[in-house]
Parts: sequence; structure tokens; C-alpha cells
Amino acid sequence: MKKYFFNFFVLLIFVYPSTVVAQTETEQTNTRLLTAWQKMIPRYAKMQFAGGMGLLSAGIGWNYGHNKNWETEVLWGFVPSFSDDRTKITMTLRENYVPWSVRFGKRWSLQPLSCGIYVNTIFDGNLWVKEPIKYPNGYYWFSTKIRTHIHLGQRISFYDKKITHRTMSLFYELSTCDLYILNAFSNRYIRISNILNLSFGFRIQLI
Repeated sequence: MKKYFFNFFVLLIFVYPSTVVAQTETEQTNTRLLTAWQKMIPRYAKMQFAGGMGLLSAGIGWNYGHNKNWETEVLWGFVPSFSDDRTKITMTLRENYVPWSVRFGKRWSLQPLSCGIYVNTIFDGNLWVKEPIKYPNGYYWFSTKIRTHIHLGQRISFYDKKITHRTMSLFYELSTCDLYILNAFSNRYIRISNILNLSFGFRIQLI
């Protein structure tokens, strides 16, 4: 009986601590995985009209940083068959920066400046990133499939306390793309108004 208790005591001393450590490490790993997964959950949804991303586009985004003033977005849109035989799908990756926000009462706020950069592509087999070999070298010096844009705009936001408990925003943007800017530098007859696109949209904070 004494030998049994001695063996049990030894087992308790050496096995139990290792079991506790293993459980603690497992819990820490699960916590890290949960935190990583929570960071991947989209923070807001967005819908935008025009802006060089198609007639209408919609997607999700994540805001982070000090006062949540940095934003990363992924949007999908479409170009109707106005001048072609089929509708085209677009995809856009955006990075936005909102320096500050001005509050008006408990529910309203104004973001006087939002700015950023985004890259857009159209899913169409007739468009290309690299010039096809059927054209003379240097005939097309730009990609017809990918455009890089810059934008400036403003937002007004409203916190819906009674219905959704979400912050909703209306915004507008002025944007232009790399090809327009290069054409403006090479052609003195092109005005600023000829290379700017006006877009507007709606945004709702989910988390």
C-alpha cells in the first residue's frame, strides 16, 4: 500500500505539471487562432457607383490603426454590355486613409477627407497585362487589363441607434487612373475635368 501511494505521488509530481503545461499551451494556441480569425472578419460592407470599377461594385473592408483611419477593401463589380456583346466582371483592391473625423452631436459625423489608391482589373480574355506577340514591340506600352487609380473624397456618417445600431455613411469620390494622367502630361489640350471620374456610394459598419 505504501508503495502504491509512493508511485501515485511520483506520478502526480511529474505527470500532472506537464499535463497542465500542455493544456495551457493548447489554450494559448486556440486563443491566438481565435484572435487571428476575428481579425479576418470583415468590419464593414460597401456599395459604390462608378469610379472606374464598373457601373456598380460592392464588397467588404477592414478598418484598423489609430482611430480606425486605415482601410483595406475588396470589391467586385460589373460593366454592362453597352458597347460589347457581354457583361464583364471587375475586381478591385483598395487602400484608403481617413485622417480625421468631425462629430456633430451624438449621431452625425463628417470625414472631410478620404484618400487612397486602388488597383482594378477586368475579367475578359480580350484584355491583357503584357502586350501580345501579335503586335509590334512597343505598339501598346500599357496594360489593357489593369488600371491603378488614386482618389480623394468626403463622407458623412450617421449612427442608427434605434434600428440597426450601425454606423452608416454616404460618400463621394473624385478619381483618376494612371493612363489618364500620362495622357494629360503628353497632351496639353486635355483638361483636369477630362481625366476625373465622379463616384458615390454607401457604407455600413458591421463590427
